[in-house]
Amino acid sequence: MWPSRNRTETVTCLACGDQVPRSMAREYDKYGDRWDREDKAFEHLCKSCHGDLCHHPRDELEELLVELDAGETGQDAFLYGYLSTVEERYGTLEER
Repeated sequence: MWPSRNRTETVTCLACGDQVPRSMAREYDKYGDRWDREDKAFEHLCKSCHGDLCHHPRDELEELLVELDAGETGQDAFLYGYLSTVEERYGTLEER
């Protein structure tokens, strides 16, 4: 497969902010569907930050974070709301 001519040589890691060569980065799609490439602009992670990620499924996580105003409220208030909402919807960890 031929490389795309419109790709940049370097990308910025969304986690640490480092500039890295595209070949040393991993594509990140916050919706978890990196295979559907039509009309998409991907973000990137350097290999080190990508390795630090939890690679478990994150169904409904993005919607929950938006619903709970992640980044808009203080950390204590957000964490309290997050834990309360997760327990209410999915039960406690001990129940599993």
